[in-house]
Amino acid sequence: GNESTMETAKKVSIIGSGNWACAIAKIVGNNCQRLPDFKDEVRMWTFQEKVNGRNLTDIINTEHENVKYMPGIKLPKNVVADPDVESAARGADVLIFVLPHQFLGKLGSKIKQVMAPGAIAISLIKAVHFDEKGIVLISDMIRESLGGTDVSVLMGANLAKEVAQGAFCETTIGYQREENGRLLQKVFNDPLFHVNIVPDVPGVEVCGALKNVVALGAGFSDGMGLGDNSKAAIIRIGLMEMKKFIQQHYPGVMDATFFESCGVADLIVTCYGGRNRRCAEAFARAGGKRSFESIEKELLNGQKLQGTLTIKEVFKILSRDGTLAQYPLFRSVHAIAFEGQPVESMLATLGCFRLQDAPKMLKQFGELEAKRTIVYYGRAGDKRAAL
Repeated sequence: GNESTMETAKKVSIIGSGNWACAIAKIVGNNCQRLPDFKDEVRMWTFQEKVNGRNLTDIINTEHENVKYMPGIKLPKNVVADPDVESAARGADVLIFVLPHQFLGKLGSKIKQVMAPGAIAISLIKAVHFDEKGIVLISDMIRESLGGTDVSVLMGANLAKEVAQGAFCETTIGYQREENGRLLQKVFNDPLFHVNIVPDVPGVEVCGALKNVVALGAGFSDGMGLGDNSKAAIIRIGLMEMKKFIQQHYPGVMDATFFESCGVADLIVTCYGGRNRRCAEAFARAGGKRSFESIEKELLNGQKLQGTLTIKEVFKILSRDGTLAQYPLFRSVHAIAFEGQPVESMLATLGCFRLQDAPKMLKQFGELEAKRTIVYYGRAGDKRAAL
């Protein structure tokens, strides 16, 4: 920002302060300082908690580091942590929502009263909400809670730690109004964080949620000790199921969106890095002896696992629509995570073995492999193994 254009310079506020919020605050803070379009100060709403007896906001504002959620990463000095959401959002022209969607709740009505007239918002929340009618986009929830504000979304292959460390990556903004897409591109784009904008909010947004389900499948594959070929197959099948699901529910979504960072790139990075894959691998290694809840507690330092929440809801929608048969991977991930199916059943579901093929499999792959891929489904008592 700079002082001469103060009248028209826009105020940017960040709602959230976890690891992804801090990674993005670094980029946004620097851009707001650098560009005349924006006011220098960026307020960051921070859920107040004590860390070693001190308020987290005090630590951030003196040491310019979120020692709990993004240790070792310095934030620009113009990013100011604020424990009061109304104070953080007061007069904001651009609101960046980057917090677990479970916490959105009553924030909207508070923010609506204090934000600037004509404010716009953008959601960086990689999740979707579900109600009895089906999918509810988080961007729509934010829009409604703010009284009809225009809401864009930002999703991409962006593991927070790497973004914070300044490793090159790309991201995608989905917009409804082009002028808002262009303004938001300025807020986020920098030489190492390359922003592409597309006129497709639901496509960009739902990719960000569904890829976490595919990452569970990739983690199961890793936990079984399978190799890169298997994981590539799961990623490809997963991408096709994501595309089918999204276009069945949002027929306007463009094929091209799946080739943006929010689609194929985010899917790849999540299936190789990221918390959903890591927890699913641990789940598979435990051989059904541990729940996802206990693994989440042990591995995630208070963060939430999105993939398991999402597959539960997706499964309900597919059951209700009568389309489960079209989604072997989604169905299998649900069966393994919540119906006590052995993790090996995923291979049978995707490969569609039949039990009567057992002797042939024995010849081809030898005792052990055949056991691993077939014997289990015998238990399920299903002719079409695990389908």
